[in-house]
Amino acid sequence: MSKKEKILIAAQELFARYGYAGTTMKMVAEQANVASGLVFHYFDSKENLFMVAGSELVDTMIMVLRDKIADCRNGYEAMGTFVRAYLDFTVSNEKTFPTLIRCSPFSDDNPDLDRKKIGAKFRQLIDIIEEILRSGIEDGSIVDLPVTQTAFMVYGNIVGAVRTRFLTPYDVHGLYDEACDFVLRSVGSSASLNS
Repeated sequence: MSKKEKILIAAQELFARYGYAGTTMKMVAEQANVASGLVFHYFDSKENLFMVAGSELVDTMIMVLRDKIADCRNGYEAMGTFVRAYLDFTVSNEKTFPTLIRCSPFSDDNPDLDRKKIGAKFRQLIDIIEEILRSGIEDGSIVDLPVTQTAFMVYGNIVGAVRTRFLTPYDVHGLYDEACDFVLRSVGSSASLNS
């Protein structure tokens, strides 16, 4: 692993644990076991490091999600696969994923950061949901719903489940399973729900 990759992973873990305000470039350098100057060399500023750390996680997640839904038979199956894969990604990346919660346009954790840039990155996830909805409406596995609004509602449901798991004191047994089932009940056609 290169020093730049070590810095990025260290930053993701520290931003996830301490947030933007609570993480320093010095902390990142110590965690990555590199000189502080090297962190600045690669990333210029803490804000840039934070944006790159979040963007890299979103890009990785998008690659995983697209791979998971590639062979689905219809939109309904793709929706269930997408939601489950998204939620599974949060668990398998438990040490770094909270960086995305803190970087999300659905969070006010860092109101001074470039929210348009953050929003555009996260919009890619909502675009995938829109693609799935359109495909499912076309193949009849998803009811005819307003695509953009429904995509935001689906994503809001996923984000809510993740935020509940990571940021609250509640230990809700089966929360991720119910989040997935809730989405599918909400969008599935009667034929899909009865199969």
